[in-house]
Amino acid sequence: MIGKRVVVTGLAAVTPIGNDLGESWSNLVAGVSGAAPITRFDTTGFDTTFACEVKSFDEKAYIPHKQSRRMAIFTRFAVACGMMLLENAGYTIPEAEASRVGVIVGCGLGGLEDLEAFHSKLLEQGPGRISPFFIPMIIANMAAGQISIFTGAKGPGLCTTSACASGLHAIGYAYTDILLGRADVMICGGAESTITPLAVAGFNSLKALSTRNDDPKTASRPFDKDRDGFVIGEGSGLVLLESLEHATARGATILAEVAGFGASLDAFHMTAPPESGEGMALAMSAALREAGLAPAEVAHINAHGTSTYLNDACETTAIKTVFGEHAYTVPITSNKSMIGHTLGAGGGIESVMSVKTIAEGIIPPTINLVTPDPACDLDYCPGVARRAEVSSVLCNSFGFGGANACVVFKKFEE
Repeated sequence: MIGKRVVVTGLAAVTPIGNDLGESWSNLVAGVSGAAPITRFDTTGFDTTFACEVKSFDEKAYIPHKQSRRMAIFTRFAVACGMMLLENAGYTIPEAEASRVGVIVGCGLGGLEDLEAFHSKLLEQGPGRISPFFIPMIIANMAAGQISIFTGAKGPGLCTTSACASGLHAIGYAYTDILLGRADVMICGGAESTITPLAVAGFNSLKALSTRNDDPKTASRPFDKDRDGFVIGEGSGLVLLESLEHATARGATILAEVAGFGASLDAFHMTAPPESGEGMALAMSAALREAGLAPAEVAHINAHGTSTYLNDACETTAIKTVFGEHAYTVPITSNKSMIGHTLGAGGGIESVMSVKTIAEGIIPPTINLVTPDPACDLDYCPGVARRAEVSSVLCNSFGFGGANACVVFKKFEE
């Protein structure tokens, strides 16, 4: 790919295992689970009664109370994350270059909690009781819109909505905007908060959620023989991307380079990947091809790894297809074993953790992998983090509708 080099200069995360980047990373490396009984609503009668909720998060340091009341939870996560991101990167957007700074934030469902609440109010109290802020609160692109308002970014703006691939698609297309010279800086990643009665009931109906209610912390068990579904999570993960020229000119600390992006569609089924993992393999191969990396040069894979029967087996098959013999030696991690499946935020959060893996030289573990599945026979870093020199990471996200996205991050070299 001929174009500008794109580097990562900032990271931020709000997750079920930490209210900022430092806490989230340290708990991820330590193998701490964010799963616990749901506190948002009464779970009586639900097949699943637990989730990976963000805990005791207070956005007041970043969002005035009046404005916060007019935002859905996913937007609050995103805006707070956006402010933390610029602080982490040591960057304030100058008015003179605001039109060259864009925002792309992926989100799968938007303000579902507020949609449910206002629908109940409509039925109980009538149409006159619906807030004028209702529509602006729930629409999925409001995370990107509010980040723009709070930071002053006036460049390309977008919400990518591709189910569980939304956050990684956002990073991929933000990278492309810089690569092609459309922007110099991009705030990008994902945000989601859908731990609601309707969402949990819907995913239960699909048989997608774990029902290990007696032991939530061991429920998310990617690649384990006894996995029984994912654990729904929430949060936000954002990265700051810059052209190398822009980052160098302002003396930014470069954490990693974005080397390649691949995307594909399964053309198969609404919710299930094909057993061959063909679409997943196509996206991985495309990302490696754009990065100019041979499969054997990839040092780590941050897997989608949902803890569902089909995804884990299909992703394993796809990795074998792309990596051949190297599939059996490359370390693979599922962050979802600890943070749960944060849906549209997943690719954002997992990209943050992929860059941290490169910067810190630590590969986080996959927890709860106790009984290996014969169909999942690769090295998933069970139980304990590993210290390693990590030159590159392939980060995977796959979503309903057969949407696949993969991004290659690598150690920056001048």
